[in-house]
Amino acid sequence: MIEVRHLRKEYPNVTPLTDVNATIGKGEVVSVIGPSGTGKSTLLRCLNGMERPSSGEIFLDGVNIYKDPGTIAKVRQKMGMVFQSFNLFSHLTIIENTMMAPVDLLGLARQEAYDEAMRLLKSVGLAQKAKNYPDELSGGQQQRAAIVRALAMRPEVLLFDEPTSALDPTMVGEVLAVIRNLAKEGLTMVIVTHEMKFARDVSSRIFYMDQGIIYEEGTPEDIFGNPRKQRTRVFVKQLRNFHYDIESRNFDFVAVANSLAEFAHRQALSPAQNLKFQQLFEEMCVSVILPVLPDAGMSLSFDASCSEGGEACEVIMRWEGKRFNPMEEGDELAVKIALAKTKSANYSYENGSNLIQINFDKA
Repeated sequence: MIEVRHLRKEYPNVTPLTDVNATIGKGEVVSVIGPSGTGKSTLLRCLNGMERPSSGEIFLDGVNIYKDPGTIAKVRQKMGMVFQSFNLFSHLTIIENTMMAPVDLLGLARQEAYDEAMRLLKSVGLAQKAKNYPDELSGGQQQRAAIVRALAMRPEVLLFDEPTSALDPTMVGEVLAVIRNLAKEGLTMVIVTHEMKFARDVSSRIFYMDQGIIYEEGTPEDIFGNPRKQRTRVFVKQLRNFHYDIESRNFDFVAVANSLAEFAHRQALSPAQNLKFQQLFEEMCVSVILPVLPDAGMSLSFDASCSEGGEACEVIMRWEGKRFNPMEEGDELAVKIALAKTKSANYSYENGSNLIQINFDKA
């Protein structure tokens, strides 16, 4: 359905796409993953004509979409796009946002557009919000409305540019549920996402982008379970690891705790596992170890990781200085809270370096 040949996109100071080649079949769900700055969003914007490639070709149903200006307009009607920032018109109600393009571009009668919009809003649980304005909805509700607005144009392909990145973690699930349902209905979709478990669950194929190309592609099992190339292996390994270096007593505790919670969420860990990571960070790392470290040259690293599927989790804390065994010398209550329901906890000291390793399983 979509074919990309030697796609290149250059800007004055950067070239995000160097030589992208890909094919996407009708009904496929392709998730595009990779480090920041590797051209994932640029690829989507080239697919629907928002950005014109520097060179290369894109075909939709065998038609070169950049053959002439009139082709692009037709492509945009066939290829809907959902952005991370919603892009709803704030002065229009949700039903008006949904109806506008079908009436203006598809020529639907207002009653037909209204009936179709209400059907779509009902399908994502927003029928009661039809006459509300965007700022009266939560972020998750606004993104669902944005998806409905794209669907109202009856697209053959739907593009998603990190549709959950602007959402609070508590709202991510409701948007992903809508996309999952669309996948079951057989809609062709290309999704740029950092939600790796979602990508694994919903995708027929994964594109891993790096160095301005589709560096590796394959089934979710190929990419997440048995990647062939080194950069892919490094990226997948990093997905299951959280790292932070504390170099001051005045570090942003709240931001780190939130990032750790987001890591647990992305790994689809249980609330109990998330709580245990937080307890180990707050009680053992911050309350027990940090106070004994000197102000000058302070360095305390916190690493959290989990196995594929989240069956086993591990926390490692390292710091330099005098020998200090938190489990023997730390505050008894804080240590007890931190180590509750853990599988093992081991301390070692070698060449002026302290290390504690804690393991726990899925609750």
